[in-house]
Amino acid sequence: MPLYALGDVEPDIHPDAYVHPDAVVIGNVTIGAESSVWPTAVLRGDDGHIVVGARSSIQDGTIVHTTLEQPTLIGDEVTVGHNVHIEAATVGDRALISSGSVVLNGATVGEGAIVAAGAVVSPKAVIPPRTMALGIPARVREGFEVPADATDYAVSSYVQRGQRFRAELRRL
Repeated sequence: MPLYALGDVEPDIHPDAYVHPDAVVIGNVTIGAESSVWPTAVLRGDDGHIVVGARSSIQDGTIVHTTLEQPTLIGDEVTVGHNVHIEAATVGDRALISSGSVVLNGATVGEGAIVAAGAVVSPKAVIPPRTMALGIPARVREGFEVPADATDYAVSSYVQRGQRFRAELRRL
């Protein structure tokens, strides 16, 4: 897998995490236990620190970056869908960042919240816990509360998938 130090700073990847051989992890990046990073995802910790908590998945084509001013913090049991861009933002535990969405500088996505597919969370926006944000720019769907177990299947599915790929994936 393409892991790169940047100067003296090396990625810190838990031994139980899975990083696909076609993902790229550079510099000041920490990946927690049982988390997974999938093909063509890029986590570039050049200007600041990126943290991916335990049991989180960073799916295919996602870009995670940071800035000098703010780290990118992704909590535990977070599902980050395909082709997402997260830049210098905070994502709370058990949140779902759906495919094709963007979470920009200084934004906060609360615990258990969902950012819908294709939504753009504006800089410094706050998506409260257990709400759903949709659209461009993302707006909270009023009167809707995300069920506490909404991401259980995705979390367990990607933990199991990471274990399977670590044991069975082979290049032909």
